[in-house]
Parts: sequence; C-alpha cells; structure tokens
Amino acid sequence: MGPLHGIRIVELAGIGPGPMACMLLADLGATVLRIDRTEAADLGIKRPAKYNLLLRNRQCVTLDLKQPAAVEQVLDLVENADMLIEGFRPGVAERLGLGPDACLARNPRLVYGRMTGWGQTGPLAHAAGHDLNYVSLTGVIHAIGRKDQAPSIPLALTGDMGGGALYLVMGVLSALLESRSSGQGQVVDAAIVDGAASLATIFYGLHAAGMWNEQRGSNILDSGAPFYEVYECQDGRWISVGPIEARFYTQLLQKLDLDPAELGGQYDRGAWAQAKVRIAERFKSRTRHQWCELLEGSDVCFAPVLSFTEAPQHPHLKARGTFVEVDGVMQPAPAPRFSRTVPDTPRPPQATADADLAAITTSWRAARVSAAD
Repeated sequence: MGPLHGIRIVELAGIGPGPMACMLLADLGATVLRIDRTEAADLGIKRPAKYNLLLRNRQCVTLDLKQPAAVEQVLDLVENADMLIEGFRPGVAERLGLGPDACLARNPRLVYGRMTGWGQTGPLAHAAGHDLNYVSLTGVIHAIGRKDQAPSIPLALTGDMGGGALYLVMGVLSALLESRSSGQGQVVDAAIVDGAASLATIFYGLHAAGMWNEQRGSNILDSGAPFYEVYECQDGRWISVGPIEARFYTQLLQKLDLDPAELGGQYDRGAWAQAKVRIAERFKSRTRHQWCELLEGSDVCFAPVLSFTEAPQHPHLKARGTFVEVDGVMQPAPAPRFSRTVPDTPRPPQATADADLAAITTSWRAARVSAAD
C-alpha cells in the first residue's frame, strides 16, 4: 500500500516536474486525482497515453476550470484533501479561483504545492521557460561538458526532475508533517532554479575554496581527471571508471597492467592528459564484455555504460527489481524501498475522464470524517 496510503492529493494538470512529483507521491501510496483540461492543450512532448509514464498510479477527470461550477467541484475536493499541486505560471491559479487563498479558506490544513521554473517571485517569474533555461541560470549548465566544447545538456534530470519534482515532494511532505502538529496548512513555492542551485551546493563550495576551475572538463568530476571518465572499448561500447580514492585507483592500474610511475601522480593535473591517453588505449584493447568480466564487482569503481534498452536486463538491477514491466512497458519501479509499507506495483496511466468525480468527492469526504473521528 505504500507509506503515503490515506493521503489525498488534487493535481491540476501540468507537464514535467509537476506530474513527476505527483507520480512519486502516488507511487508511495497517496491517492492522487488529476484534473485535466477539457480542451486540447499543448502540454509538452506528445505520445500515446500508455507511454506517458509520469501519469501512472492515478485517476483523471476533465473539467473546464473557466466555469464556476467546475471550480466549485475542485474546491469540494480540496475541502477533503491533504494537498493540492499545480504548475501554472504565477497568478493563473488565482485567476481561476483556485489560488492558495481560496483553497486554504476551504481547508485551512491544506498543503498547497506550486511548481514553477523561475519561482513565484522575481523579474523572470512570468516568463516562459524550460528545464535547460532554468538550469542554465544557476551555473550548472556552464559547468557540464568537455574541455573546449560547448556546455552539455544533462537531459531534464538536474532541473525538472531533480531540482523541481524532488524538491517539491520534499517540500509538500515537510509541510504536511508540520501541519499535523500546527493544524495549519501553507504554500510551498518550489522553483527549479532554487532546487537546481541547491543540488549544486557541493560544487559552489569547491569553487569558493579554489578547488573548482570554471573551464569545463578540467576538474575531477567533469571529465578532466583520467580516473573519473568514460572510455570506449574495442567494440565501440563504453565503460565508466571513478576510483577517486588512491587505493581504488591503484587497483584499477594493477588490473589494467599499467605502471603508476609512468602515468604520474593521481592528482597531478599536469599529468592527466597523458594518463588519459594511456588508459584510453588500454580500454580500447578489449570489448566491453571482457572488461565487465575483469572489473565488475571489484573495488575499482567500474560500471558499463548501458542504454535504456540494456539497463533493465543487467543482473544487479534485475535482482533488485529496479525496473518493472507494466502493461507491456518497461519502466522504473517505485523508489525508495520500505521494509514494511511496500508500495504496490504501479498501475498504468488511465484514460482521461474515466473517473467518477461525484463518487470520489463523496469517498474523500467520508474518509475525512472517519479520520476526524
């Protein structure tokens, strides 16, 4: 059932980090009802509903929120909900009549989660943007990439999913926990710029200490060091090594049959370029499978670079059940793990408007009354 069983959440349909946050909460047992638009809207990358995995584990209804009666239906749900999550631009929810003031007036204990890129305040608050723009502003994109090359785009993991969805989840759960003692709800302003900057805290510390060079590809963790890198194998596939600690690096060189004296000191930046050439030559001499047989499971900090097709088939991830197949679609399983309140296997995304809103409202009201008793 998951540790969040019994928590009721209203989700006003959005894209990216908002749905990701609601998926995470639903994966862990929360009851999430998604309120979608009645009219077609351009909401991100189009694909069949079956493959829109961020919408798994919840029901969905369509409402025209420009109509007062529809707004009142949402407020009826809010009255018996624990959270509402929305990802509109600042001011949109207020204009619809579903802003924090209106919702908290109906339910003073409500946690109102707001997901935006730039945040609810600031000069850019009302501007359009996407993951890449938000993360670029924080300094993170500038730091990612190889030497003398353009900054790299780290998918939407650092911004939308990490700095956005995960920080929103942390925020609303923290606010929910606090509301249990104070009896008061509050608004959680989760901005991707704030979360992405927070994720980069360690690097800002290294930079302040003079230990992080702003030239991309010249630091320990950004492909500058030969011992924290990906290398191509004989068959064109890739492996990764990351023995930052001296004892692990020594083991790697032993297994590669390389003389440490010929490569220079591990942290001698002047020797890094030549050491990388030597290590690259050695990895190019065998296939990825051969390197896995020699290095996987050892303390050299090694892993093959797997594709989305390959990863679910790896023995370690299969043993842990890291991936699960639902309705013929391979996808990541709920995380993290719980010893007692184990989350259920995810349910596939549901067809829009398949839920009975009146019945749901009644059941939520009954659950609220029962909890109060």
